[in-house]
Amino acid sequence: MPDELAEALLRYTNRQPGESPFMTAIDGLAILRSNHPKQPTHMISRPALCVVAQGAKWATFGGSRLVYRAGQALLIGVEAPSIGRVVEASPGEPCLVLAFELDLAIMRSVADELDAPPIASEEPSRGIFVTDFQGPLADCALRLVRLLDTPKAIPMLHPLILREICYWLLTGPHGDDVARLALANGPSQRVISAMHSLRSRFRETVRIEDLADVAQMSTSAFHRQFKALTSLTPLQYQKQLRLLEARRLMISCAANVETASFEVGYESPSQFSREYARMFGMSPKRDATALQTALREGHATANALATASQ
Repeated sequence: MPDELAEALLRYTNRQPGESPFMTAIDGLAILRSNHPKQPTHMISRPALCVVAQGAKWATFGGSRLVYRAGQALLIGVEAPSIGRVVEASPGEPCLVLAFELDLAIMRSVADELDAPPIASEEPSRGIFVTDFQGPLADCALRLVRLLDTPKAIPMLHPLILREICYWLLTGPHGDDVARLALANGPSQRVISAMHSLRSRFRETVRIEDLADVAQMSTSAFHRQFKALTSLTPLQYQKQLRLLEARRLMISCAANVETASFEVGYESPSQFSREYARMFGMSPKRDATALQTALREGHATANALATASQ
């Protein structure tokens, strides 16, 4: 099935003008094609399923690096800062990825209809992991791609395929983790609510105790659940949001280093520069200049400007 999916993605991308990523007629469905390995890209990853049909990628969340290749998928259940890279690709065998947004409301609806619906557990849930994408799941992915050839059928059949994907994920080997992400009143959803609060206030000084209150948890339980979901502590999460937004301001809005650092909540430009260099590998000014040059020359994509803004 991975070979059939790769062939379908090759046919689709060969017909498309422009460059990857290719947004499709199905809302939230994108196809990524890379003919060569790429440099690491920093971004905010949103809930999605990224299926590799050919080639290989890795993604880093906090201190956790996940490699996924043909026949596997990266499941991202929470919004989190990440670094991604294509590691296996060539003009003869490009890296081909089918990426589509995960709707946790649909997941929750399917979970509620299972004969044995999952029960809320206080166990920390992983929010990001690699799973095999074979058998019925691979068949669903192939049908999604083939559906692009019949646009009139998309509104009727696309929701059904998404529900089927949710079913196989919930009943598969990682079903417990998927279910805990979807449960409306479970600990994962409460932590995600606190995460949304942190995202909306990432420029401010935020107390962990206040976030724990939003999640209706003790501080220690909240910290443990947050780390399990994102591979980051709440403060690491906030810091990466700030630095990603500062990067966007310098590249897209031509903000200088001092202005960008104050805009995202830093009181010390020197501390900002140190932490920026630690995350991106060079000083803010050098990094912004290099990315602006790459954008002018067409060597960088919008992913380079991934931001922490709402």
